[in-house]
Amino acid sequence: MRILVDDEKLTWEQAWDVVTRTCAYTNHTVLPEALERWPVSLLQSILPRHLEIIYHINFLHLQNVEKHFPGDWDKMRSLSLVEEDGDKRINMANLSIVGSHAVNGVAAIHSEIIKKDIFRDFFAMCPEKFQNKTNGITPRRWLLLCNPGLSDLIAEKIGDEWPVHLEQLTKLKAFAKDPTFQRAVAKVKQENKLKLAQLLEKDYGVKVNPASMFDIQVKRIHEYKRQLLNCLHIITLYNRIKRDPTANFTPRTIMIGGKAAPGYYIAKQIIKLICSVGNVVNNDPIVGDKLKVIFLENYRVTLAEKIMPAADLSEQISTAGTEASGTGNMKFMLNGALTVGTLDGANVEMAEEMGNDNIFIFGMTVDEVEELKKKGYDATHYYNTNQDIKQCVDQIQGGFFSPGNPHEFQDIANVLMKYDRYYLFADYESYLKTQDEVSAVYQNQSKWLEMSINNIASSGKFSSDRTIAEYAREIWGVEPSWEKLPNPGEYK
Repeated sequence: MRILVDDEKLTWEQAWDVVTRTCAYTNHTVLPEALERWPVSLLQSILPRHLEIIYHINFLHLQNVEKHFPGDWDKMRSLSLVEEDGDKRINMANLSIVGSHAVNGVAAIHSEIIKKDIFRDFFAMCPEKFQNKTNGITPRRWLLLCNPGLSDLIAEKIGDEWPVHLEQLTKLKAFAKDPTFQRAVAKVKQENKLKLAQLLEKDYGVKVNPASMFDIQVKRIHEYKRQLLNCLHIITLYNRIKRDPTANFTPRTIMIGGKAAPGYYIAKQIIKLICSVGNVVNNDPIVGDKLKVIFLENYRVTLAEKIMPAADLSEQISTAGTEASGTGNMKFMLNGALTVGTLDGANVEMAEEMGNDNIFIFGMTVDEVEELKKKGYDATHYYNTNQDIKQCVDQIQGGFFSPGNPHEFQDIANVLMKYDRYYLFADYESYLKTQDEVSAVYQNQSKWLEMSINNIASSGKFSSDRTIAEYAREIWGVEPSWEKLPNPGEYK
């Protein structure tokens, strides 16, 4: 608006028409800390002209609000771009909605949440602006390039057009129970696991059992993604082995990777706890190769290209209602890993595509999380009634994993017991029960491979080609130019 009005001398109306037709808003998170609010005092000192323009946008916008909701001051307050309680702030999400011709979330459940909750009043005022565009991944990188063995197998069965027509993968469902195809898929997976095992031994000095289940959670380190719940499961498995070393146990190599924001203290403590737990587990002779724990340093695309093809189990365990979409879940699925997850983000649509028989769903739904929030969450109740939880917390805060500094993880224990906004203990029992089911299915390799092939065959919807085509047609009003895509053979 500043450039068009001040420099190009357009009228306000002409400029606003250009701006709103040029801008569309994709919301990528429902977390309040990521929905920015900029202090008016900061804008006033650094960008005074921009602040003037924002105020005028808000003035005209509130006139429109008054027409839709006459005399409704609550709506005026909710829909205003300027938040007046305490220090004045500009609500940047509200500004994005007002200045855009389309607003979308990045998974079906996420788009419903922004309509029903985060931007409810905006949806009531202009429902025609709101859409959904489920995220996607490129099959050229996340299967053809990083997993050539599996790519060749697929091409042998269904031809080589699938990298640009990923929906063709559904043809693989016919081979899900075929023992010969299952063996071929298993052979490729094992080769990929051996390669990753060699990398882990070289880079981390940990010798892992390539026949063990490769159980992987790679994503940003954040409390809502619940790496801490995964860590509680690791501690529980360790305690089980120690209690009865001769019991039947499905061996696991559990890998957690991701980066923490520079100032995110608890996220960094979670990384430290995972490393400390791994240090205890990996050096316990009673545990042996039944359980190994590795924190994957410097998680990045080049490392992900090695991880995805080797994964058996994908951890997608965020508190329902907090994950916008996720794309790691799609990359794992495309490479034949099975998912253990909550009904959150794109997990919901993945389950719809493959059927609940081919995914391990646990925990509270979005509605159940809301009910718990209203009722009040009491972590001490779970601590006092679940012996496994109590043992984990006592070990964390008692220095079991930090003998050199017994109080090292007191802050983590405090988060679990006093400040947990993501209800780890409420989902803990369901998570453990589902993980036990995962272990049982893994021992039945024919069943596991059938589920794995069904995952690959159900991945077609999650191609970024579909996502981009939807953005092009439904937000920008243009037809995608498919003929410009390279021939899949060029990637080999």
